[in-house]
Amino acid sequence: MLEATEVKVSFGGRGGRQARAVDGVNLTVAPGEIVALVGESGCGKTTLARTLLGLERPTSGQVSYDGTPLSYTGRRLRAFRRQVQLVLQDPMGSLNPRQTVYEAVAEGPRIHGLPDEEKVVADALSRAGLRPPERFFLRYPHELSGGQRQRVVIAGALALSPKVLIADEPVASLDASVRGEILSLLLRLRDDLGLAALVVTHDLGLAWNIADRVAVMYLGRIVESGPTEDVLTNPQHPYTQALLSVLPESPERIVLTGEPPDPTRIPTGCRFHPRCQLALTPACHSTPLQILPATTTAQVACHLAPVRTTT
Repeated sequence: MLEATEVKVSFGGRGGRQARAVDGVNLTVAPGEIVALVGESGCGKTTLARTLLGLERPTSGQVSYDGTPLSYTGRRLRAFRRQVQLVLQDPMGSLNPRQTVYEAVAEGPRIHGLPDEEKVVADALSRAGLRPPERFFLRYPHELSGGQRQRVVIAGALALSPKVLIADEPVASLDASVRGEILSLLLRLRDDLGLAALVVTHDLGLAWNIADRVAVMYLGRIVESGPTEDVLTNPQHPYTQALLSVLPESPERIVLTGEPPDPTRIPTGCRFHPRCQLALTPACHSTPLQILPATTTAQVACHLAPVRTTT
């Protein structure tokens, strides 16, 4: 449904250096599948999500939708954005405080010229769990709870009947009790409408509860991916092991030293080796790892896991 092929995105840095925010990523999202893209802040998750939406142009590589490379001309990009919609993490920041719920949800259908506007808005609010929808038409964002605001944001995306949702930290700003409701809503939308979703998160617990597959990103690259159960119950990459170690049920805490390296100065060899608790071989410091391919099977880019490392 949605695919990134050898995608790289660079930004100009100080002294003319290029910051490689996304440095060679292959990733697919199949119809009806939920993929979790996980990693700590600054690893390139949001830049990759923006590139998949067409908001950033890749420096090299390409994004494809339904087998067709993404075109950046106005008409084709507009048609693409009917099919792939974004849900942001901060519903209060996503919604115009001067717009009613009706106006917020109706904005997309108006831009795309959809008929039966009121019915489209009512159906979208109902699917997002705000019933009866007419009760919410004239409310403003400050009159809603956090969970209701996030449902309005989701309704705004659903109003265009997309095939794919890209959700950037969709429950990060919500209370624990509301988080479960929103995650259940996303799963129900997948089951009822066949929606595919890419969920960007730093929360591996969220990935465990919602995702079919997990892709772990570090410093611009995916370092481990595969079915959720395979990756989260038997992590092969030291970075994935460290991320999982902070969960309450983890028997051992792995504390990484230092901060993620500067993306304008990516380390030689394995890009994780300056912080790796297991970097024991010379290859870790000097031999680059190849980019993981887009596949649904479990794979890892690590010199210490040769069976599952690409060649």
